[in-house]
Order: sequence, then C-alpha cells, then structure tokens
Amino acid sequence: MRVSTVIAIYFLIWWIVLFAVLPWGVHRQDEGGDIPAGTDPGAPALPRIAAKLMWTTAVASVIFGLLYLAYVYRLVSLDDLTAWFGPRR
Repeated sequence: MRVSTVIAIYFLIWWIVLFAVLPWGVHRQDEGGDIPAGTDPGAPALPRIAAKLMWTTAVASVIFGLLYLAYVYRLVSLDDLTAWFGPRR
C-alpha cells in the first residue's frame, strides 16, 4: 500500500472519529447558569478541544491499526466482504 493511500485512509478514519468524540463530556452553558452575553445558551461551557483531539488521535490510531493488520495479514478477503454485505440470492 502506498504511503499516500495510508495517509488518506488514516485521515478519513480520524475525521469520522472526531465527530464521534466531539459530544463526549459536553455541558451546555445554560445547564451551568453562566451564559456570557452574545453566546448561544446551547454552546459548550468548556469545549476541551485539545483533549478531544488527543482522544480522536488515540481512537483513530487503534481503529486504523486493526484495519491495517487485517489488510496486511489478509484476515478478510474481498470474497468474504461480498458474502457478508453483498446482495442476497
């Protein structure tokens, strides 16, 4: 597999995981009662973006590592995928 392909696949996995991780631990401003002027009451009180980016990288790396091992050791073939997800006869 080419390096550009590996980077593209990792980026796609990372981006999808980011959207799964963003809601973790979110507390809205109106839940705490402190709403700064000019902000949406539903906005996160503490977004903790740096922690979420680290979690995203860790989870995406594990998922990518598992998929890469499955690819390298040919644990799943194309025939297996078509049998699992292909049209029913």
